[in-house]
Amino acid sequence: MALRPVQVNIKALDASAVGRFWAEALGWSAYSPGVTTYVGPAGGPVWPDPVAVGIDVVPVPEPKTTTKNRVHLDLATTSAAHQAELVARLQALGATPADVGQGSVPWSVLADPEGNEFCVLAPSH
Repeated sequence: MALRPVQVNIKALDASAVGRFWAEALGWSAYSPGVTTYVGPAGGPVWPDPVAVGIDVVPVPEPKTTTKNRVHLDLATTSAAHQAELVARLQALGATPADVGQGSVPWSVLADPEGNEFCVLAPSH
């Protein structure tokens, strides 16, 4: 039987805010039943979800540093127009452009509200 990932963990100073950002970005819902915030498809958390990879945002006391990246997600797009639309929507939600030394590449590097970098890939990548 093949293994498959079921959850990505993101560390954050404000787990609720980062969870809400990723829920809005992915069109999912955020649930904060306790200390952590779970992000997944609408309808409530299913563990393990048989279809989707969920996100668990865990609070930590220390901020992200340049030597300790908390997570890096790559988001897929279906066309150049979809990529531009997604980047604009994510920036409207609070993402900011990030320079990680990528130079001129066909994807966009952004950071979530706490500075965790992620990429919005071009359709061919």
